Amino acid sequence: MPAVRSLPFAAMSGAANMAADEAMLHSAERGHAGFRVYSWATPTLSLGYFQEARVRLDDEYIAGLAWVRRSTGGAAIVHDPATELTYSLALPAGVDWQPKGQSWICRMHYFLRDALQAVWGIESKVVICGEEQKLGPVLCFQDRTAGDLVIAGHKIAGSAQRKHKGALLQHGSILLKRSPFAPALPGILELAGQAISLENVATALGRRLAVETGWHLQPGDWSAEELAEARRIETEKYGSPAWNEKR
Repeated sequence: MPAVRSLPFAAMSGAANMAADEAMLHSAERGHAGFRVYSWATPTLSLGYFQEARVRLDDEYIAGLAWVRRSTGGAAIVHDPATELTYSLALPAGVDWQPKGQSWICRMHYFLRDALQAVWGIESKVVICGEEQKLGPVLCFQDRTAGDLVIAGHKIAGSAQRKHKGALLQHGSILLKRSPFAPALPGILELAGQAISLENVATALGRRLAVETGWHLQPGDWSAEELAEARRIETEKYGSPAWNEKR
């Protein structure tokens, strides 16, 4: 049974979270799979890699938020620790971890869909090709793209990916309820009438991942080398205006 290290839950700054995800990717390049669910120390906007920095100023609700540029594509996400949960999955190269013809974005959203149904009786569906919509210019959760998870037509989970040296980093956002920094976006609470804690969703998603893949999620911690690498990446990249304001 393949082992996947399950890293501890933490709430960190935007730069620290993105650096930690990148350190996970580098570990996956060395053959070590990892999974973590995390939060953000303060409400933070993450821009997609290709978005222009100025777009955050076009929305009065997000213009004043702390922000960071992701290494993955897609549109901006409001990470409000009171309303949203983020996960990341880092997988080594090869068909054992990344079977050909299978989308990990779809797989993770199927796992979340099934967990919501099994644990809370909440019905959701994965968007299929032909159902895409773009309803806003800035925020990811205003878009409906293939693989997104929706309740009553409203997106409640989206993910983005980056590959490097064959290894895969996928991170995604789960919207538990409406944030005052994105009032146009309802979450699970508004759409399904259920208040679900971050901790309970994290547990349910991890269990479903293990059941569906047959992997053993092994609780573990960061190595000293990974912590040092994450601090370096945070300083040199995600905490740097040269990176965040590159577009």
